[in-house]
Amino acid sequence: MPAITILDRATLSRGFGLLQEIAFRRRRFDGQTQELRREVYDIGDAATILPYDPRRGCVLLVRQFRLPVYLGCGRETTIEACAGKLEGMDAARRIVMEVEEETGFAIKDPQFLFEAFTSPGAVGERLSFYIARYCPADRVGGGGGLADEDIEVLEPRLDDALKMIDSGEIIDAKTIILLQAVKLAGLTEGK
Repeated sequence: MPAITILDRATLSRGFGLLQEIAFRRRRFDGQTQELRREVYDIGDAATILPYDPRRGCVLLVRQFRLPVYLGCGRETTIEACAGKLEGMDAARRIVMEVEEETGFAIKDPQFLFEAFTSPGAVGERLSFYIARYCPADRVGGGGGLADEDIEVLEPRLDDALKMIDSGEIIDAKTIILLQAVKLAGLTEGK
């Protein structure tokens, strides 16, 4: 018997993403089998990036409205690292386009860090994490996103961005992970 067998899939909703209820059988660690049902929301894979300026000690972030955050805690905006859906594209190529759309900066040579699922208990989104150097001369436009987006571009110093985590101003997991990665690597300390 395979370790996991999908017994049934039912589509509950198809909109921004795909919500399914999945029945499955799995072999437990103790060798017993169990049958379970879980809802899985798949919004597609995505990429995220934290551009950093080592000379000025800055990072490039965006502020925008996120409905789930508003519904969950009443916040009107979140401060985040740039991110976007892959929509069938290569993650490195897509994230370069996303940075330009959202921030107005043209980055080169994004450095891949790792892939991760940020909420694997219910959401099927796999994120590819990147960092990239940038400088003021890389600005090629105003940013702000596409017509249906409302994005403000921020360039805090890394230390100030880390303080925003401590104060609760930054609550987005992907952003916290990327800020910590840049800090741990010492990338804004004159390198």
